[in-house]
Amino acid sequence: MTTEDGPVRQMRVVVEAADYDEAVAFYRDVLGSVEELQIHGDDGEKVTILDVGRATLEISNPAQVDMIDRVEVGHRVSPHIRVAFEVGDATEATDRLVRAGAVLVAPPTRTPWNSVNARLNGPAGLQLTLFEEPTTRSS
Repeated sequence: MTTEDGPVRQMRVVVEAADYDEAVAFYRDVLGSVEELQIHGDDGEKVTILDVGRATLEISNPAQVDMIDRVEVGHRVSPHIRVAFEVGDATEATDRLVRAGAVLVAPPTRTPWNSVNARLNGPAGLQLTLFEEPTTRSS
């Protein structure tokens, strides 16, 4: 069954950002997400909805999270929720996001399943994984 056929049509991760403009600029302009909608209210309310590609919900038990953290970082660092973005070039994307203010937690690392993953702390308190799948790398 495709998503269009089921009761769930979209997943949104809703993030409260104390520095709204910084977060929008980082995730839209630096990461390269496409702005779908922006609404500003009369009393200072602001929301921007960004298209970040296909969404999935990854549910992991603590042992899986521990293993991923060991592979990507070397020790446990994951918060309760971590946001992962598939990119075409994990090294380039990591460098670009760090130049824009993300804090590098772990550099791009080849995983046992042959993806290249990096870990960063981004605006709005989000911990990010950038991952590059083997099929997206040019040889």
